[in-house]
Amino acid sequence: MHPIAAPTPSTAARTADYGALAQRIRTLAREAGFQRCGISDIALEEDEDHLRDWLAQGLYGSMEWMARHGDKRSRPQQLVPGTLRVVSVGLDYGRDPAQAWDTLADGEQAYVARYALGRDYHKLMRQRLQALADRIAAEVGPFGHRVFVDSAPVLERALARNAGLGWIGKHTCLIDKEGGSWFFLGEIYLDLPLPVDVPASAHCGTCTRCIDVCPTQAITAPNRLDARRCISYLTIEHAGSIDEALRPLIGNRIFGCDDCQLVCPWNKFAKRSDEPDFRVRNDLDRATLADLFAWTEDEFLQRTEGSAIRRSGYERWLRNIAIALGNAPTTPAVIAALESRRDDDNAVVREHVAWALSRHDAVGGSNCAECGTSAAGG
Repeated sequence: MHPIAAPTPSTAARTADYGALAQRIRTLAREAGFQRCGISDIALEEDEDHLRDWLAQGLYGSMEWMARHGDKRSRPQQLVPGTLRVVSVGLDYGRDPAQAWDTLADGEQAYVARYALGRDYHKLMRQRLQALADRIAAEVGPFGHRVFVDSAPVLERALARNAGLGWIGKHTCLIDKEGGSWFFLGEIYLDLPLPVDVPASAHCGTCTRCIDVCPTQAITAPNRLDARRCISYLTIEHAGSIDEALRPLIGNRIFGCDDCQLVCPWNKFAKRSDEPDFRVRNDLDRATLADLFAWTEDEFLQRTEGSAIRRSGYERWLRNIAIALGNAPTTPAVIAALESRRDDDNAVVREHVAWALSRHDAVGGSNCAECGTSAAGG
């Protein structure tokens, strides 16, 4: 990478035809494999006010890093001195929504957020962004820049909106009028005074489908998400025990949640992606809860290598599946899976297994209606 060391014009900034360069960057972005590219300035005052209010209300849960960096998240020039513009890119990962709904409807299957079914997108996008920056430098000379993919305090959705990639929907995800919301974002902070794109205008209108469908009612108002109730936060970021009142609402979602995107009318325009890195691994689009609950820690680490799921860690993986098994139909396979970890070494896992068994009235080894014998070993 080539960090922006000072707010002095780079060689490229002194010599480039900025209009032609901006157009060339968009072409190079498409050649690098991105479906979207736009350029914005670094003015984020209104978004900074919104972020400060969200933080002041404690809606970020235990994600302390959201507050740790002060205003650097909304002030690119403080995060990377010398930044004048931001190039935002989007990479599609769309999948079949019908298959997602089918999985959610089958209580014995595990639901994994669509973005996490394949390889972790961070490394792929970072490589492509750096390759894009290198190609720009090859054409116009050295320039100051840094590449980001969820790797620093960046208001990526606000910057992408200002770059014309889409608007921030009521569920807080970015929506492209021509491509829905199933895409990843990445940025290049740079020191070139390029012409900027027109910010995207909002087109949610009176629709509230995303708010209405949220299983835990985590979207408390348009553009206002209470992370403490969000299933994505609870299953990925939150450590330890999950509030008992929220557990039944999680259903069979063991890593993330897509409901607010699945119901969005604009996603009828989403592009299906056949990016090889995003193809499903470990049959996670059809795996049963019982099968995944049987993974040992070594197997978990081996199977999730290069996957976003590794982020949750083994303890949360088991905790989340235990909750989903508690919400599953009472079948021999479900009860047997829970019984196998009744005495798990981890206290958090044991707690959630006990809760799940109580949901099936099986704590003391009660009868399973489908097998006619004692689920605890009769």
